[in-house]
Amino acid sequence: MLKKEQESANRPDNTAFTQQRLPAWQPMLSAGIVIPGFVLIGLAFIGIGVALFVTSRSIQVLELDYTGVEQNSPCYKCSDSDAKNCACTLDFSISRLFEGPVFFYYGLSNYFQNYRSYGASKDDDQLFGDLEHFTNPSDTCDPYTYDSNKKPIVPCGLVTNSMFNDTFKLYQIVNGVKKQVPLDGKGIAWWTDYNVKYRNPSVEPLKNAFNGTVKPIFWSKPAYELDPTDPANNGFINQDFLVWMRRAALPNFRKLYRRITEGDYAKGLPVGNYSLEIAYNYPVLSFDGRKKVVFSNVSWMGGKNEFLGIAYLVIGSMCIVMSIVMLIVYAKFKFPDEE
Repeated sequence: MLKKEQESANRPDNTAFTQQRLPAWQPMLSAGIVIPGFVLIGLAFIGIGVALFVTSRSIQVLELDYTGVEQNSPCYKCSDSDAKNCACTLDFSISRLFEGPVFFYYGLSNYFQNYRSYGASKDDDQLFGDLEHFTNPSDTCDPYTYDSNKKPIVPCGLVTNSMFNDTFKLYQIVNGVKKQVPLDGKGIAWWTDYNVKYRNPSVEPLKNAFNGTVKPIFWSKPAYELDPTDPANNGFINQDFLVWMRRAALPNFRKLYRRITEGDYAKGLPVGNYSLEIAYNYPVLSFDGRKKVVFSNVSWMGGKNEFLGIAYLVIGSMCIVMSIVMLIVYAKFKFPDEE
């Protein structure tokens, strides 16, 4: 008797939901449904693929390698690891209007920012403005936690210490005279990085928050002086710093340096000759890396990427081919009751 009562207590309610009596619909996948479905999906994918491919082909991209490995490179003199405060100039020309807005990137090759130990080598509390972690950095920053004099490094870690520090100035040559092209560096970082992930300490002036600390070993100036022209663009919310801290997933990558959107260049870079002055500071030959600058514009689909369009075309074509194969099989082996 007790056993029956326990079974009754554990039994689900006698409802359509608990007893699985709800009405249901299950498609019957016949040849008349599957074959036209594959055709429609294939045509849709091919249409999207053509649109993506044509749009990608219309995007303009100009890449200039300035590593300086080749002896005829204008930056060859700077590729020597012993070269300090070296400068070089790249001259190039544009044969048709480079439509704006133009995005200016720097690119690195054979650089693995996706290593786990590399990405973990930072102090998130320190980068959020926690002053306690200025004097006592996290052990995760090893081996860039303290300098040789046992002073804390701020910001600490491998990621910050390896921040890209080449700088660029772009000029258009007009009647033999250099005309500087304005480069806009505002808002180039992710909104979440600037407003949520990173913070400066609530200390005025900002320089006082760094008392008793030292800058990263390979930095030429401390964090509070990263942008002498704009006091609001310093510390851990400096735009270039935030762009670098957003690590790349692949060893060959490019990161946004500036936008060209102002003055006479709001509609793009006109036809003509240009000169790019480079402050060459970042060594890459020790790990067989390469450096380049990239000028590009964008479309509704983003930057130039033909792979996505090709992928859609391939999948769409496969769907069409499969529909033809299924039609042939169906016509040859269809069941008698379907005739």
